[in-house]
Amino acid sequence: QCMNVCEWCLVPVKAMKIALIGQSLFGQEVYKELRKEGYTIVGVFTIPDKDGRADPLATEAEKDGVAVFKFPRWRVKGQAIPEVVAQYKAIGAELNVLPFCSQFIPMEVIDHPKHGSIIYHPSLLPRHRGASAINWTLIHGDKKGGFTVFWADDGLDTGPILLQRDCDVEPNDTVNTIYKRFLFPEGVKGTVEAVRLIAEGKAPRISQPEEGATYECIQKKDNAKIDWNQSAEALHNWIRGNDKVPGAWAEVEGQKVTFYGSTLVDNGSIAIGQPLQIPGASRAATVTRAGLLLYGNDSKALLVKNLQFEDGKMIAAAQYFASGSSAAVELTEEEKSFAEQMRVVWQSILNNVSQIEDSTDFFKSGAASMDVVRLVEEVKLRASNCQLQNEDVYMNCTFQDFIQMCVRKLRGEDDEEELLVDYVSKNINNMSVKMPHQLFINGEFVDAEGGKTYKTINPTDGTAICDVSLAQISDVDRAVAAAKEAFEEGEWGKMNPRDRGRLIYKLADLMEQHQEELATIEAMDSGAVYTLALKTHVGMSIQTFRYFAGWCDKIQGSTIPINQARPNRNLTFTKKEPIGVCAIVIPWNYPLMMLAWKTAACLAAGNTVVLKPAQVTPLTALKFAELAARAGLPKGVVNILPGSGALVGQRLSDHPDIHKLAFTGSTEIGKHIMKSCAVSNVKKVSLELGGKSPLIIFSDCDMDKAVRMGMSSVFFNKGENCIAAGRLFVEDNIHDHFVKRVVEEVKKMKIGDPLDRATDHGPQNHKAHLDKLVEYCQIGIKEGATLVCGGKQVQRPGFFFEPTVFTDVQDHMYIAVEESFGPIMILSKFKSGEVDNVLRRANATEFGLASGVFTRDISKALYVSEKLNAGTVFVNTYNKTDVASPFGGFKQSGFGKDLGKKTCCCYYVAVVLYSCPVKEMALHKDTFRPLRVEQATS
Repeated sequence: QCMNVCEWCLVPVKAMKIALIGQSLFGQEVYKELRKEGYTIVGVFTIPDKDGRADPLATEAEKDGVAVFKFPRWRVKGQAIPEVVAQYKAIGAELNVLPFCSQFIPMEVIDHPKHGSIIYHPSLLPRHRGASAINWTLIHGDKKGGFTVFWADDGLDTGPILLQRDCDVEPNDTVNTIYKRFLFPEGVKGTVEAVRLIAEGKAPRISQPEEGATYECIQKKDNAKIDWNQSAEALHNWIRGNDKVPGAWAEVEGQKVTFYGSTLVDNGSIAIGQPLQIPGASRAATVTRAGLLLYGNDSKALLVKNLQFEDGKMIAAAQYFASGSSAAVELTEEEKSFAEQMRVVWQSILNNVSQIEDSTDFFKSGAASMDVVRLVEEVKLRASNCQLQNEDVYMNCTFQDFIQMCVRKLRGEDDEEELLVDYVSKNINNMSVKMPHQLFINGEFVDAEGGKTYKTINPTDGTAICDVSLAQISDVDRAVAAAKEAFEEGEWGKMNPRDRGRLIYKLADLMEQHQEELATIEAMDSGAVYTLALKTHVGMSIQTFRYFAGWCDKIQGSTIPINQARPNRNLTFTKKEPIGVCAIVIPWNYPLMMLAWKTAACLAAGNTVVLKPAQVTPLTALKFAELAARAGLPKGVVNILPGSGALVGQRLSDHPDIHKLAFTGSTEIGKHIMKSCAVSNVKKVSLELGGKSPLIIFSDCDMDKAVRMGMSSVFFNKGENCIAAGRLFVEDNIHDHFVKRVVEEVKKMKIGDPLDRATDHGPQNHKAHLDKLVEYCQIGIKEGATLVCGGKQVQRPGFFFEPTVFTDVQDHMYIAVEESFGPIMILSKFKSGEVDNVLRRANATEFGLASGVFTRDISKALYVSEKLNAGTVFVNTYNKTDVASPFGGFKQSGFGKDLGKKTCCCYYVAVVLYSCPVKEMALHKDTFRPLRVEQATS
């Protein structure tokens, strides 16, 4: 015998003897918590085994050696069965606890114990008495729900109230969601608390008022038919109030169809889809990409996600007209082995079925909701990369359908079937190119508010490629809300970092599989030469995602030695946590690569992203969104919003739920964004802005390399390059020879169609930029610079501009100071030996993004690179960037870094542990801002 407080476990021992009468997981949890509290359970009374399987409550009690009784009934024709009552009385219970009980218990049992009987009921009594209380809470649209623990009497849920707890009912709650969120976990706690109050002699008995009392019938399939002559809200409440059991249904095209997953939708939403006539409905429903849109008699709408037919088959409502059309996949030997393993699992669950055939139906063979949970877990044990949801089992209930679904998930094809894309298709570059053109929000391609669009232009010939959805402010808000939910509530925020890395690797693999298509789209939309787009625009994007995928499980803090607070000993360490929703605004010169540089680091750290591509180059970003969805990135993690900077970019800067914004673009816009981010919610900002990068070429250089790399420094990607050498300083004794060599090379450049493999120089990105370059050259000529070659638009369709060389450029001239962002080489001389003077001239700019030096003298190279005020200094090379090397600028070229191991978007969190007692722990959530450039990107 233990003492009142056991010296071994320090758990108070309660002398009260309890009989537990009930069933299910809820009953099991109440039983476990009562045992944990130290109460003596003298007997468990539950339902008989079903198909050879014991109820979870019985299983738990038998494991502990507690007496378990499985009476099929307690009374016959309204009279208690004497033998049953006698067995109950023999255990000597002092309190009956009925956590969840589907049997009728006679009053001889209810009144027998010294303390009587208490019952858990999932409503706020006296409202919703009866067995379907949760259903009716939702059907009536109650704003408050909850549970009651009451003293049993001879009425139907009419006994005195002992304890009540309430909760808010969310607009889209179902029986399942409110039960899992509140009624189950808090109900277990509340039932145990009620027992504690009884043990302490503090349990109240509050008579139930008759005012407000309701009693509703048990919800069964027969009385769950939908009455369409109601408002949209009433229809929504009826469907969710019957979801999952018994299921609200209606006649559709001659068969009984059950509706699941209802949500109310904005009345301003535009329904684009196929009409579906439903008898009795006020107007035809619409099968849309998002689901089945239904209408109430008030013309307002609700959306249903899933449908179930009479044969038990469940489908996504969006697939109503396509159901049954997918072809079966042929299994590999490894997949056949997996299928046989799952056949054994099905056999163990459905032990009343002699043999599992391909046509065996999981639910018609006797499986219940707990079996669904077990099946999902069994799959995870055998194939960890096959992540099932309970819905997947309901939607694939025959063995053959189930295996086909699992195999598609294992192959990564499942999301491809789910994703609906309205492509613009073109046969170009010896391939069929398929381009999404809508906004990508919460895992779906959708139209912008009001169906607004604009035309994206092919710079090669000036013709429209296609219409693209033009995002509005409400679209931004929807995208941010989706990203926030994905981060805070979704699978992404809870995902193991290694699993997150696996998905990003898969995304990179898909990009590689589609690299020719991506490069073709990039060439068509931005004018990039196809071979360069394939190698750099797309190639480096793939490398970037692979690089950061490898960092997902290596983002870590450090331990920090601190002074001890005697007599305690302390441990302090930092950890890195994702920021949350990150906004990204990218430019038009490298549409996909700039997306990759910023997005990959955000995703690696576990953030979610809302990205605005440049309005003139949206197509590769939208293709990326498609590949991200097909790679399995959860909904809401990536959102793409083509639109104007003034509208979309401004809203992203102002939005209170965005906590980091990364921008690449002009210094002027960068300053405006920085101000908006500060005023809105002091969001973190990283800026990669303008540049006028100096390149110094000394007479002791390797001339061949200097010419080749000097050409690249200016004309790479048509000069639309943020780190382009905006000004070249050439030592006077080699200046004329250098210019001669450069002009010779310029004349060899082939200007033409970017999809032609022989083309060196494609069109400028868009008409406004072409006009700016023409004006830029006119200013240079007017100020007295010498135009050696180029300076004009090429006389052919499209936005082509001649590669241009200016010499005799003086420091005060416009073209010496301002960035052209085009194929214009600006050349100035400097006197031999005047190293410090040329450094002064090179640094006399408001920018500091990149720079370069060509010399064979290593001492000179080191001296110059140290003195140049720029984030990157190239020595005897140019344009050499790598995913592992940080990239960013000084001065008005911005701050923050892209690429490199320290660019993952995280907060630093300092944690201080005190040794005695361990429970005292302080988390100091401070963002440390290291000063050194190579660290300033955390």
